Amino acid sequence: MKPNEELNDTISRSATNVILNHDFSGGLHSWSPNGCDGFVVSSDSGYPQVIPASLNGRFAKVTNRNECWQGLEQDITNRVSAGSTYTVCAWVGILGSGQAVADVQATLKLEYQDSSVSYLPIGRTSASIGCFEKIEGTFCVSTMPHRVIFYLEGPPPGVDILVKSVVVSCPVSSQYDTQRKSFLFDDDGDIVQNPRFDGGLNNWSGRGCNIVLNESTAGGKILPQTGKYFASTANRTQNWNGIQQEITSRVQQKLAYEVFATVRIFGKNVSSADVRATLWVQTADLREQYIGVASVQATDKDWAQLHGKFLLNSSPSRAVIYLEGPPPGTDILLNNLVVKHAPKAPPASRPATQIALFGFNIVANSNLAKGTNGWFPLGNCTLGIGNGSPHILPPMAQDSLGPQEPLSGYYILATNRTQTWMGPAQTITERVQLFLTYQVSAWVRIGTGATRPQGVNVALGVDSQWVNGGQVEINDDEWHEIGGSFRIEKHAAKIIVYVQGPDPGVDLIVAGLQIFPVDRSARFKHLKKQTEKIRQRDVILKFTTSDSCTLFGTFVKIRQTQNSFPFGSCVNRTNIDNEDFVNFFVKNFNWAVFGNELKWYWTEPNKGSFNYKDADDLLNLCSSQNIQLRGHCILWEVETSVQPWIRALSRNDLMTAVQNRLTGLLTRYKGKFKHHDVNNEMLHGSFYQDRLGKDIRANMFKIAHLLDPSATLFVNDYHVEDGCDSHSSPEKYIQHILNLQEQGAPVGGIGIQGHIDHPVGPIVCSALNKLGILGLPIWFTELDVSSTNEYVRADDLEVMLREAFAHPAVEGVMLWGFWELFMSRDNGHLVNAEGDVNEAGKRYLVLKEEWLSKCHGLIDGQGHFEFRGFHGSYEVEIVSLSQGEKVTKTFVVDPGEDPLVITLNL
Repeated sequence: MKPNEELNDTISRSATNVILNHDFSGGLHSWSPNGCDGFVVSSDSGYPQVIPASLNGRFAKVTNRNECWQGLEQDITNRVSAGSTYTVCAWVGILGSGQAVADVQATLKLEYQDSSVSYLPIGRTSASIGCFEKIEGTFCVSTMPHRVIFYLEGPPPGVDILVKSVVVSCPVSSQYDTQRKSFLFDDDGDIVQNPRFDGGLNNWSGRGCNIVLNESTAGGKILPQTGKYFASTANRTQNWNGIQQEITSRVQQKLAYEVFATVRIFGKNVSSADVRATLWVQTADLREQYIGVASVQATDKDWAQLHGKFLLNSSPSRAVIYLEGPPPGTDILLNNLVVKHAPKAPPASRPATQIALFGFNIVANSNLAKGTNGWFPLGNCTLGIGNGSPHILPPMAQDSLGPQEPLSGYYILATNRTQTWMGPAQTITERVQLFLTYQVSAWVRIGTGATRPQGVNVALGVDSQWVNGGQVEINDDEWHEIGGSFRIEKHAAKIIVYVQGPDPGVDLIVAGLQIFPVDRSARFKHLKKQTEKIRQRDVILKFTTSDSCTLFGTFVKIRQTQNSFPFGSCVNRTNIDNEDFVNFFVKNFNWAVFGNELKWYWTEPNKGSFNYKDADDLLNLCSSQNIQLRGHCILWEVETSVQPWIRALSRNDLMTAVQNRLTGLLTRYKGKFKHHDVNNEMLHGSFYQDRLGKDIRANMFKIAHLLDPSATLFVNDYHVEDGCDSHSSPEKYIQHILNLQEQGAPVGGIGIQGHIDHPVGPIVCSALNKLGILGLPIWFTELDVSSTNEYVRADDLEVMLREAFAHPAVEGVMLWGFWELFMSRDNGHLVNAEGDVNEAGKRYLVLKEEWLSKCHGLIDGQGHFEFRGFHGSYEVEIVSLSQGEKVTKTFVVDPGEDPLVITLNL
């Protein structure tokens, strides 16, 4: 078929084409060139045509392209639905001097209400001059964004894109149609009654305030976005006042619900405020819970879209959804609010990436052999070249790259800096691939004149966003290694890398800047060998019998039932009402930490008003399942995490309150928790130290040890392992621990929280090596990783688990949750809201299985069977080949370097 014939056939066999003016018969109507020029070429057009004769007929020509992403686009928001699968068929070509072949790609741009943008590659083809080639692909969006834009892009700048025609269609209707318009106007399955106020204020009420029905307000300036009516609050005196509806009988436990609302605010002195959707739940035993569902920054200028999800772990005795948030006196306006069962997301797929050149430095002229060619000053500073920098790569880069050519010794010098952000910069837009993890490495130094420690940061400007690529603090005139990482998961029009940080007037010196994609698979091979050395042991099973019969040639089958290495997770009281959650938890973890239930603001939210029931419930579950416990946390040094009544205390009363907290908690739970985080995040806060003096931190440890001597007492902090926070560098953490020990604090363990983005193994390992010199056990206490793509999230998780398991100083790993909607970070879950294990969860289970030993064979002439296995609990089955009898025995392999001899009497 010819292109037009095939497209017409596609349209006839499918639903209506989503693309308007698909063959450009209406010129460029409904289409827009994206940052470039475009026109339609046809036999009757007046445009000059330097077009091959083979490309006859009507088509669009996109020209004057200065960036690869520039092309032809069309807004298809109102013609697609979430959950539906669409097929794409487009015929494209290219035209450009010196370019015979180039890739053309179909892409979907998804713009959300929170201003975030994501890009979904659909398909691509290698187009050539003289003919049209077909792009084919499919796409499906799980939840409906604010805008959906289809566009064609890809060839290098200067190459024109030719588009013959485009069809986007949905041959089969999806069972999941949650496009926002459908969601709002299809009442089928709607949990909220009278969601658009067509029935006045029926079913609605004010939460601590009055509500009013409106057709318009503000002298007719505010009208509903959809429909005839909207509701508004009146006489709000508290932030939690708002509009509510009880939905008790219409929601079910263990089902995920999606919420959409159209909101705005109105008030005399407030033009912008946070509006939140919250679910208040009361259980059968009268426990109350407030579930944050969604929030949006609303204004008095226009309607805003609020979107979120929630799940109930148990059947509530009451459930009320309501809007809250703006300061008292500011009204909340609600045009509609819809709650429906959330559709399941379509199956995940690996991101489409080109072949990565692992280890290839994407920084041009990194060795400065061509002077400042390729570099430019960010701001009005001055760049120059000097000689005398290190000739070797920084250690963390060496660990990733292996042997390399020496560095040139040249450095780039930034002078006349009048702002902290000024420094050397380079555009790297076309050299960055989406979803690849890049390691950042450089030597940095500062000039004279600094009066305090100076932070130096490798940063990336990704369109209008700032991304941290690594950070170090400098307090001398020596060269320092800076190491970090980044990953870009959304298409960006422009990406620059720059080095910044010292105070204005302080010169900045940079050498050997490296940015390269990381080969994780190569690192994993190394870690597997290291793991076998430190987590396994040679075992000799010595079999004996009470009679004289020989065991030679008897078949044995060995299976490890549990690895002794602690793998744990955060749990919350509400989770244990969900038996699916509990089943996954007890099956796959052997340690636990409570998310909030042991924290002071939870156990004593108001002075003298105690709540230990939630912690007791969690403790009882874990004890019944033989799950060990970490106590988190006795105190928290960051002021924003200290409840108001404590912040209001005098010095003497605060000292008494701290003593009472230590005594009350540790006396009640003496011997129940193997670990305690004594004073959380001391590198990032100083509330107690500022008010009670520098000795208070060590005294907290001393008192805790006296009250519960069996518990190991930990320090606990974040960003220790990733190179992106100079406040919590390994060096600062080491000095912090040494200072505590010098004051007599019985510090027994080092907690690295592990809230990490795009981890790089050698950077993590470098931090572990440095902290390991203290000889204290290291635990990852709150590990989570985050990526919108489940496969990338799985890769990140594997990096962290393998690095931890392969390092001799690490003695345990705790995940900071695993179930969707019950984690502090988005896109970090291993199990979806309704219990489906996603790709990250599957990777965790695969690794757990990999670290269980299995083997079989025959007993030798000495009555022995030898193997090498992971530490932990085992079961061995002995089968008599002659008589067919089976005997099962159990044994434990403890850590140790010498072979372990275990005698089993049959």
